[in-house]
Amino acid sequence: MNPYQSLFPQLTEMGLSSWADELQQLIPEKLAAEGSHGKMAGWLDALNSMPDIQPKTIELKDKVEVGSGDELADFDRAEFITQLKTFHPWRKGPYSLFGIELNTEWRSDWKWDRVLPHIQPLENRKVLDIGGGNGYHGWRMLGEGADLVLGIDPTLVFVMQYHVMQRYIGQSNHYVLPIGIEELPEKLGCFDTVFSMGVLYHRRSPLDHLYELRACLRAGGELVLETLVIEGEEGNVLMPEGRYAKMRNVWFFPTIDTMKLWLRRCGFKNVQCVDVSVTSTEEQRATEWMTFESLTDFLDPDDQSKTIEGHPAPMRAVFTATAP
Repeated sequence: MNPYQSLFPQLTEMGLSSWADELQQLIPEKLAAEGSHGKMAGWLDALNSMPDIQPKTIELKDKVEVGSGDELADFDRAEFITQLKTFHPWRKGPYSLFGIELNTEWRSDWKWDRVLPHIQPLENRKVLDIGGGNGYHGWRMLGEGADLVLGIDPTLVFVMQYHVMQRYIGQSNHYVLPIGIEELPEKLGCFDTVFSMGVLYHRRSPLDHLYELRACLRAGGELVLETLVIEGEEGNVLMPEGRYAKMRNVWFFPTIDTMKLWLRRCGFKNVQCVDVSVTSTEEQRATEWMTFESLTDFLDPDDQSKTIEGHPAPMRAVFTATAP
């Protein structure tokens, strides 16, 4: 399986031929790594046995909607749903696929609606989406006219969900690579826009992460960063001693002014906080497409302004900044 073959010439045109060569070896290795757990074979079986349909319509701008229900009439709808649920948990979305509504854990469309009005237009831009999950926001970026969207996420089930949608959308300018940011080449310096949404608090060194993001941008390119924040003054940071909202791998939650300071200290210009929102249990919740615990289970049942550990409940802020 090499669905990335059309990516490599595009990277070469961007002056990234060495990286293209590395990826031709690295991607198969990453995808094969799950084989020892027995999941990849099942994912591939489900993907390859899905109905062979060429959708009549594809909507990416205002939502991600592929085809209509009548195009599934000659196929077993229940079996198709079973195949799609092989890729559980579906966290980012929602998607509509031949009339089947994939009601994902996150209403990622709500986040997109908050972010989009504040960023530079994506038309004809080359975009890097760090920790992009199954590529939901990448499809929306394509709907805004992006020239190339390259998402990266090391979680293989999310990468395979991308391939489910790509099977029917069939775009040659949107990819989700099964790698983390540490596997990007140093000093890429070629992307017009870099997104890092929901990643910073998972990094042990937030400033190193900001420098990594800056190195991916061309001069004058835009960073779009969303992260968990806390209320307070410049200089204040929450570092949970244990878990936060039952999450293990969390490190730093800055105040808004602290986050802006970090961005400036890392050399970014035109730093702005463009949106702040408290995550609601309507935006993040368990569904039939993601049946594990979700936000309701992470909050104090007697006081939803706090997590179950007693920390401030999730509040997310979106920042934009320009690379020097």
